[in-house]
Amino acid sequence: MNTAWKPEALRWTRKPESCVVAPDRIEIITQPHTDLWQRTYYRFRNDSAPVLQMESDEQYFSFAVRTEFAGKRRFDQCGIAVYLDSENWLKASVEYEDALVQRLGAVVTNGGYSDWSSTDISGSVTSMWFRLSRREADFCIENSADGTDWHQMRICHLSHAAKTVSFGIYACSPEDSSFWAVFTGMELTRCKWPAHNGQPPDRE
Repeated sequence: MNTAWKPEALRWTRKPESCVVAPDRIEIITQPHTDLWQRTYYRFRNDSAPVLQMESDEQYFSFAVRTEFAGKRRFDQCGIAVYLDSENWLKASVEYEDALVQRLGAVVTNGGYSDWSSTDISGSVTSMWFRLSRREADFCIENSADGTDWHQMRICHLSHAAKTVSFGIYACSPEDSSFWAVFTGMELTRCKWPAHNGQPPDRE
C-alpha cells in the first residue's frame, strides 16, 4: 500500500469559498469565524471548519502531508484531521498565537468534548509535516520539520472509529481572519506506527 493522493476520491465537509485541489497540491484560503471545537473549557460548540477527506476501511495505514501557512491572527491553523461527525474527531496543526509564539498541538474529541495538548514553537515557523497512523480505532500523530525525522505528538483512541474512517486535511480561522494554507507531499502508505512489543494486552 503506497498511494498518491487522488483528488477524485476526496470529499468536502463544508467546502470553502476559495480553494484549489490538484493531484500534487491543495490550497485553501480560510474564511473568518471557522473552527472545530466542542464544549470543554470554552463552553462553545464550533463545527464550521472545512475538511477535505478520503475514506478507507484499511485498519492499518499512515497518511502524511506537508503544510505551509502564514497565520495572521490568533488561532489561525491548518493540518490533518480524522472527522467522523461533529462530536467525534481529531486534528493536529500549528496554531498561530502571535509573531513570537505558535502552538504545535493536537485536539481529540470523543462524545462531544474536546481536549488540546500543545507545545510552544517559534512564531517564525511557516511549514510543518504531519503524519497520521491508524491501528484499528487507535491513532498516532507525529510531526516533522523535514518529512524525514518524525516526533510523536499524541497517541489516542476514537470511540466511534468504525471499520471505515474519513481522514485528510483542514484549515480554519476561528477569529476575524483569513490566510492561505497549502498542502503538498500527500502520501498514503502502509502503517509506519509499529505494533507494541512490550507488555502483552489485557483480555477484555
